Amino acid sequence: MTAYAIDIEPRPALPVAGSDLLFPVRRVYCIGRNYAAHAREMGGDPTREPPFFFAKAADALQPVATGETAAHPYPPQTGDYHHEIEMVVALKAGGRDIPVERALDCVFGYAVGLDMTRRDLQDEAKKLRRPWETGKSADSSGPVGPIHTVAEVGHPAGGVIRLDVNGQTRQRADLADMIWSVAEQISILSRFYELKAGDVIFSGTPEGVGRVERGDEMVGEIEGLGAIRLKVV
Repeated sequence: MTAYAIDIEPRPALPVAGSDLLFPVRRVYCIGRNYAAHAREMGGDPTREPPFFFAKAADALQPVATGETAAHPYPPQTGDYHHEIEMVVALKAGGRDIPVERALDCVFGYAVGLDMTRRDLQDEAKKLRRPWETGKSADSSGPVGPIHTVAEVGHPAGGVIRLDVNGQTRQRADLADMIWSVAEQISILSRFYELKAGDVIFSGTPEGVGRVERGDEMVGEIEGLGAIRLKVV
């Protein structure tokens, strides 16, 4: 048995829908600008840009149970905190140089998630050509609902993805609008990293990202995967 020099926190984990089991999280990858309208919204050109990825700390995820309104903490050092609704992909297997046609065999399930972003810090980092971690990896900046297994929901390739703030729709699109499919994302990522069981991928956000304030209530929903509800505190 391994003896550690200090006490460590339990491994981050997400709930599995319809089960008492937890999905242990190893790494969190995020794809940028994966919906054409959002790419244009952020100043990109979806007809020419290859996919790019960034990381979010695994312990930045905030598990959200079905049926609850979770308290979501507004992070320090920002005055421009943005919502980004995304479909989250949880992997049960991995490897290197995974062919697209075999990539979906690695998927355990799917969930509703939010890639919350300190946009002012991210924008400043972009201007200075510095890393994005302070903008993208705040504590609790990745709320994620229960993971629905492939056996339950298959591989969602279409369906409405939306986010409401205080009852008003801010983001709405269809999963079919993704530029790079889930299978392509897995395959491309595996060229750069050896993917493993426990890895999680945030698969991109539609247009309409925007600011939230303390007291705002967010509802993120994906057709077939349910909804998550949060109040910014």
